[in-house]
Amino acid sequence: MLTAALLSALAMTVIVGVRYLLTSGLFAWITARVRPGFYARLGSQMRREIGWSLASAAIYGVPAGVVAWGWQERGWTQIYTDWGDYPLWYAPVSLLAYLALHDTWFYWTHRWMHRPAPFRIAHAVHHASRPPTAWAAMSFHPIEAITGAVVIPALVSLIPIHVALLGLVLAIMTVMGVTNHMGWEIFPRAVVHSRLGNWLITASHHQRHHESYQCNYGLYFRFWDRLCSTDRGLSDAYLPGR
Repeated sequence: MLTAALLSALAMTVIVGVRYLLTSGLFAWITARVRPGFYARLGSQMRREIGWSLASAAIYGVPAGVVAWGWQERGWTQIYTDWGDYPLWYAPVSLLAYLALHDTWFYWTHRWMHRPAPFRIAHAVHHASRPPTAWAAMSFHPIEAITGAVVIPALVSLIPIHVALLGLVLAIMTVMGVTNHMGWEIFPRAVVHSRLGNWLITASHHQRHHESYQCNYGLYFRFWDRLCSTDRGLSDAYLPGR
């Protein structure tokens, strides 16, 4: 039993690491094509980002592996595979619930990370990326990585979700994490300034956080930032077309 759980944790660590390398590598390649020389002087920073991110992959991979093992072998989770287990209307509700709860957890733990002691001990690692690059999405101190690694395992133990939608949650988390840090706004102005875009976090919103620190703490949505008066809008330097 212990061996199976350890093998599952190892396998998920490799999967998370490879997913990071492929996704961040793709968007770094896009940056090189669209904005040649954009990362020209950031070689040492990017190597540091990759090192911290691969360490974070192990921290994310271990609980993910335990969850995968527990789901398959023990039935510990609320993950289901038959669409008929719940009404069809529940599928989008569960997806939005996961994103909203993950966003809530991230907002409040991220705000806590900006208190002087947690910032100095842990979160400063992430903010050492100036400017952040496509490789910075998982560049975390282990303490910060732990706060991020526990949320999805906790949710799958509490809230039923179809395995395909769980995969979609992880894909959204990965793509938004990378595109919000890649150093320029990949989404067109029409999207960023649309009604939907005004509630979503993209690079032009998250960069304001990296510039000013005490604002724009969200992960997916601007809801908590607006409710708590921590939304400072978009970075002028990162607006589409700049």
